[in-house]
Amino acid sequence: MTRQPHSLHYGFTLLEVLIAIVVLSFGLLGLAGIQAIGIKNTSDANLRTLAIQQAYDMADRIRANTVGATAGAYDSIATSIPGDPGCISTGCSATQLRDYDQRLWNTNNQNMLRGGKGTVAVVAGTAIPNKQYRITVMWDETRTGATGTGCSTNLSTDLSCFQLTFRP
Repeated sequence: MTRQPHSLHYGFTLLEVLIAIVVLSFGLLGLAGIQAIGIKNTSDANLRTLAIQQAYDMADRIRANTVGATAGAYDSIATSIPGDPGCISTGCSATQLRDYDQRLWNTNNQNMLRGGKGTVAVVAGTAIPNKQYRITVMWDETRTGATGTGCSTNLSTDLSCFQLTFRP
């Protein structure tokens, strides 16, 4: 019976185990980074979805108040939140209903979207019966504390915007 000499390659060495752990760690860090990007993109998509819903909410409010829309009550809605007209239970005039819509809409924008606000304006050059409205919903998508309403691509100063143009 012949004995074989001890092999120098018997099992894993400590160095091989450490290298395997380092390689595995880099892989796991890569996966964590991908997950963080996925979470951010999901959050951004959620905010955009909420902004779209809010724009269509105001479009529905304008369509519901045809007397106010025809009279020009919705021709210019600012980002402000007016006081409650207190007429919902007793019946609102067209202007009071516009004030109520603006109050509720911009309050919801503020509560649902970071730095959320919205405006409504008539598209230049359009008039009854072809009047078109541009609804703009704005929010701080990048969490920079931006407050500008210019809807530019400079998100460090301007809010992100979704604009809907429609004809009631």
